[in-house]
This record gives sequence, C-alpha cells and structure tokens, in this order.
Amino acid sequence: MFFASNLCAAVLPEQIAIIVNKNDAMSLEIGNYYQQKRNIPDENIIRIEFPVTGSMGSHLFSMLRQQIVAQTPEQVQFYVLAWSKPYKVACMSITSAMTFGFDRKYCAHDCSPTEPSVYFNSNSLSPFNDFKIRPTIMLAGSSMKQVKAMIDHGVQSDGTFPTGTGYLVTTSDAARNVRSYVFETISAAYSNRIKIEVSETDALHKKQDVLFYFTGGVEVKGLKTNRFLPGAIADHLTSSGGVLFGDRQMSILKWLDAGATGSYGTVTEPCAFPQKFPHPGIVIDRYTRGESLIEAYWKSVAWPGQGLFVGEPMAAPFYNSHDQ
Repeated sequence: MFFASNLCAAVLPEQIAIIVNKNDAMSLEIGNYYQQKRNIPDENIIRIEFPVTGSMGSHLFSMLRQQIVAQTPEQVQFYVLAWSKPYKVACMSITSAMTFGFDRKYCAHDCSPTEPSVYFNSNSLSPFNDFKIRPTIMLAGSSMKQVKAMIDHGVQSDGTFPTGTGYLVTTSDAARNVRSYVFETISAAYSNRIKIEVSETDALHKKQDVLFYFTGGVEVKGLKTNRFLPGAIADHLTSSGGVLFGDRQMSILKWLDAGATGSYGTVTEPCAFPQKFPHPGIVIDRYTRGESLIEAYWKSVAWPGQGLFVGEPMAAPFYNSHDQ
C-alpha cells in the first residue's frame, strides 16, 4: 500500500493558470466563471486561439503550448483548461500533453507501457518548482450548466470533512476489473479514516453518500439514482472514457452529469494496464489527508500519457486551514 506524507498545503489561486480559447464562447464563459469562484488573478488568465475540435494535431498543439508557457507567471504550478474540446492531442490526452509537452513516449504502441510520471505518488507541493511540469485538468462538461455545477460542487466541498463512503466496485466485466485486486487492501488500510464499501455488482443504485466510486466497465448504469457529495471523485476503467463526445463507450462526462466533481478516462486504447488509471488507494489516502483534487488525482496515475483529467482542481474536502 502507498502512504502519503502528512505534509500538505492548500493550492492557492496564484498557483493556478486558466487557459481559455478566444474562438469558443463557452470557454470564455467557463474561464470567467472559474476565475470569479476561485479568485484567480487576472495575470493568470491566458487567452489563445484554436479550432474547436475533439482532437488537435501535435504540431499546432506544440506551437500553442509555447505561447502558453511564455505567458505563464512563474508562481503558477497547475494549468486549468476551460473547455470541453479538444480533449486529445494525436495519441496523448490534452491534459497530459499540456503537463509534459507532446512526446510520443507517452503514447501506447501495440499495447505497450508508456512513460512514467515523475509526479506519481510524490509529496511535492510545487510540481513546477520540483519537476518542471504543471499538472493540468479540464473544466469540461456536457453543458455550461453542468460545468458551473461541477465548479460549485468543488467550491462547496472545501474543508467540509464529509462523512461519505468510498465505493470500490467489482463488476462482471473481468477485463476491466484489473484494479479490483487492491480493493480489500485499500479497505483495510483506510477504513479507519472514511467508510469504505467493497461491492460485487455491475452498478450502484440509490446510494446517498458517494464520496468515491471506482469501478470498471464499458458503461455504468444508474448513476443519477445516487447522490454524489460535493468533492466526489468517480471513474470507470475502460478504453475510451476520455473520448468525451464519443458513443462507443460511456464518456466520463456522465459522472459529472450525475454530480461528481472529478473524473478520469483514457483517450486512446490503454489495454487495461492498471498503471494507466487512478490507483484508488492513492486517491483516497491523499485526498483524505487534505490534498486538493488535482494533486490527489494526478499523483495516483503512474502512466498518465493517455489519460484525461476532468474536474474542479482546487476542491479540498479534507483540508484543514487551521493546521497551517
């Protein structure tokens, strides 16, 4: 089992840069709304222009990233992308491409491992200072209303110390349950901190206290019958959950529609390597010790090159400002 240091600090507004697309009215609105809700400084709003498409070519992306880096204040440690498209850069997710720069070593070749993340399970409070990377997350959603609700859920969660449950769910889909072997170990390690329920079912229904929901499958039914607490993190291990507007498998946006504050999915075929998906034990441990959503979630993925992070980055339900 992985154990985090007790060292944590709040992610500060000046450590966040919001990137908006001037060609996308929804992006401008998301960026403005998030800036207001989290008091992000004006100098941390970076405006660029590009076509609104699901996937972006690597050459265009690299040019845009150079512009972004040049405009980024030195104190910024994290990027927030205020849009829903694009979510992919050639063979990488856009959140990983923005974090590491586009590089094919982060792409899979015939079901191969990909480059490890230097940020994986680290105790870094300042990833740019420590590793010269700025972990990135998207404020994406199925509608403007949903994105605003997700942001509101994150803001509402701060310092609430919720008494929700972490649901670790093993489904009948054996190929997509490669994380389930750690579920009992996670339960034993962290059930003194929050309630953890290990279940064997294809879907949860009518749960009123969902704080974490980790499962595997092409689609997860019954999501909207459950109540997700502010700050909830939920994802399903499958091949293309990060293809936000695809119809081959369930998009991770469905989790956000149901009330989750953060989710994760891959944009190209990962071949069920558990290292390409969040490790539930690391997420639960770090989040419940007070780390923000972007920190706990990003640190839980060993090989994130193909994976897309979506959510409200500063959400910190277990952060106690009085400890600082």
